[in-house]
Amino acid sequence: MKKNALLPMTLALACALAVSACGDREAERAAAAAAQAAATEQQADELAKKYDSAVASSDWDMARIHGVALLDQYPQSTAATRIGPSLDEVKGKAEAVRDQRRMEALWAYAQVPAGKGVQRSAMIYSKEPVDVDGAGAKPVQLVFRDHPEWKRSSYLVLQASDFAKACYSRCQVTVVADGAAPKRMAAHRPDTDEATAMFIDDNKALWRLVRKTKVLEVEFLVKDGSPRKAVFETGGLDGSQMPGWD
Repeated sequence: MKKNALLPMTLALACALAVSACGDREAERAAAAAAQAAATEQQADELAKKYDSAVASSDWDMARIHGVALLDQYPQSTAATRIGPSLDEVKGKAEAVRDQRRMEALWAYAQVPAGKGVQRSAMIYSKEPVDVDGAGAKPVQLVFRDHPEWKRSSYLVLQASDFAKACYSRCQVTVVADGAAPKRMAAHRPDTDEATAMFIDDNKALWRLVRKTKVLEVEFLVKDGSPRKAVFETGGLDGSQMPGWD
């Protein structure tokens, strides 16, 4: 066979080998892509399991963390498609939990020996300071106190100045719970030259109101007879700290 006659056969064989090699590379790329896709789905499924477990246990903050991570890292995964519609609700619940913890931290509790017993108290400062006498804004405090000898009481405390002298015997404060209709509640201040505390007489009604309220506004009269308003974020009150009040 002449040399030139072998050339077409050689070229044909080379092309066949080239096509085979190209096919192998395509198959390898397809297999690698499939393996990567399977690994991605597996990693997404692992996060989804953590998300589902947190949701089942009502751990909304952890569910939010896993859900956001899943959608950020594996947005095209089957797991992301499944949990995506529920994530906004989980985020809302997580935010509510964080806000509840924040409000709980606003309250302070104390148990101290006093007189013939132990005095228990629950205290919270106003959300914003209040200027009661033109000398600058200062926090106003709301206190619930319980003592076996002195009994139960609720009162406001100023850091300076005085409540209105008109409240020596009896006056009223105006209370608004979560934006509802105002309630008038009887109050009085001690009969002293200066009083930074004023009692709200119906402590039971005030306690019940605070227990179901997130934001409580209390309007009161200061030394010159003009009204001031203190706003308290009361939604985190722990009733167990004051046994018997509920």
